[in-house]
Amino acid sequence: MMNSSNRYLKYKGYEGSIEYSLDDGILFGKVQGIKSLISYEGVTIQELEKDFKGAIDDYLNSCKQNGNRPEKPFKGKFNVRISPKLHQELANYAANKHQSLNASVEEAIKKLLA
Repeated sequence: MMNSSNRYLKYKGYEGSIEYSLDDGILFGKVQGIKSLISYEGVTIQELEKDFKGAIDDYLNSCKQNGNRPEKPFKGKFNVRISPKLHQELANYAANKHQSLNASVEEAIKKLLA
């Protein structure tokens, strides 16, 4: 579902972007947080949302028919590459706070997004 403040479409645990092509005069998007490319489009937001839901349903049906497990978006796990110096500073920070490196990264991200 989408309301005026959403920036993403949501359906069955998946989120999709909402973008606009000036050249083509259409709305389009892709499902976020998975490796598979699931895209959709429409001229109106209603068409976009219908195509988004259809694309998700098609993806899930295809996975079921082929015996594949569908990807789950945003598993809460990702790799980050930083400089060795920053890695060392973060590890020292975490040790001084008596917390894991993961907890320190989560703390930093929460502050960034607040």
